[in-house]
Amino acid sequence: MMNAIDVHMLIRLIIAVVAAMAWVGINALVLVYCERKFAGHIQRRPGPFEVGPHGILQPLADGLKLMGKQLFRPAGADAFLFWLAPMLSLLPVLLLFLPIPYGPMLTAMNVSLGILLILAFSSLNVLALLLAGWSSNNKWGILGAARAVSQSVAYEIPLLLSVLAVTFMTGSFNLSAISTSQGAWPWQWNLMAQPLAFFIYLVSAFGETNRAPFDLAEAESELTAGFHTEYSSMGFGLFFMAEYAYMVVVCSVCTVLFLGGFRGPVADGWWWFLAKTYALLFLMIWVRWTYPRVRFDQLLNINWKWLLPLAVFNLLATAFVMKL
Repeated sequence: MMNAIDVHMLIRLIIAVVAAMAWVGINALVLVYCERKFAGHIQRRPGPFEVGPHGILQPLADGLKLMGKQLFRPAGADAFLFWLAPMLSLLPVLLLFLPIPYGPMLTAMNVSLGILLILAFSSLNVLALLLAGWSSNNKWGILGAARAVSQSVAYEIPLLLSVLAVTFMTGSFNLSAISTSQGAWPWQWNLMAQPLAFFIYLVSAFGETNRAPFDLAEAESELTAGFHTEYSSMGFGLFFMAEYAYMVVVCSVCTVLFLGGFRGPVADGWWWFLAKTYALLFLMIWVRWTYPRVRFDQLLNINWKWLLPLAVFNLLATAFVMKL
């Protein structure tokens, strides 16, 4: 028999997962609109302007259009793996929101190894991209999947090393503990003590989420969409939602590790967390529409020749200083 504490925890987790599902959907609509408007203003054009005031209902119209389209599978594709891939890309991301502390008392699952949980489940997305490209029986999909795997494996290493530098400082893998260990003002954040780790994490986050200028896995001009070339309707929609969800996750973790989390100058709360997270999201959108896509050899050279050595040096320096 489950005791009262277990029932309370189960109900709390169910509510948190449902809230995460709602946020993933709403966040995708908001970020799609913001991305189009940012692109429009950066490139000196209005962006979507017809559906709703200033085109605000255009993402909703696009979502309804996706849901109304036919689900199509190529004749030579592996049916089971083909449909498993988009679900495997989106479903694990719902668990990644659980250990993130949005406020002093606003954490769905306060676990001592929250960072490891996020790193472990986020790696399933790489498997989903591989299955999507391989099961499609499409040469562009296979090339996109191969790029996605090599890119994700490469950029996971410096990202992990930059996270370890912060955990060495704070002595904890608990995201709530890392948030509370920082002060309310910017000069009290881990960013001030670990600027190199913050830079490495941010660049690696672009590589991990396949965002421009590191979007080689889905380079439309080269691979006709890459690993999800053969997907239509909500098969493509699940990959689309998962990409924006992973963007929110990496920006949320960055907020906790380097920007004080929910700590703020006036009063601690979820509003500070969301402000910092969306500032990072807007930075990712800004970079996409500002810098051109790099070549694939340049993408890997940035990691192996620069980010990885710098991350190892930063981790060793942090360990040396903490030992002293």
